[in-house]
Amino acid sequence: MTKQIIEVPVLSAAVRALGVPLSLVTKGAGLVFVSGTPPLDLATGKLVKGDIEVQTEASLKAMRHCLEAAGSSLENVLMVRIYAANAGFYNAINRVYARHFPENPPSRTFVPVASWPMEFDIEIECLAVA
Repeated sequence: MTKQIIEVPVLSAAVRALGVPLSLVTKGAGLVFVSGTPPLDLATGKLVKGDIEVQTEASLKAMRHCLEAAGSSLENVLMVRIYAANAGFYNAINRVYARHFPENPPSRTFVPVASWPMEFDIEIECLAVA
């Protein structure tokens, strides 16, 4: 099977407009790869502003939107990586995350990072079964 680039409504165009050289979602070998997804508004593609819980909710909704565009879902997620601008956000992120993965959560890694070139505090990526 060859690599397939998935066009995600609104969000793919928003990323291209920023000039970032990536595909939000690629699919191949029965798997779906979702790039690190910041808190993006599903209607406009613009960054969602707010505290870490608001941003986490927006990132997870955008990640779900990406998965659905590829024909997958949160239930099929195998691995998640959360990148946060502050390790102190850990508990607040977990509160929001637990609502999206209430049972049998996927494997996960939490990575504190120094900063991004844009104004957001979280980015979430995942690997799922197609």
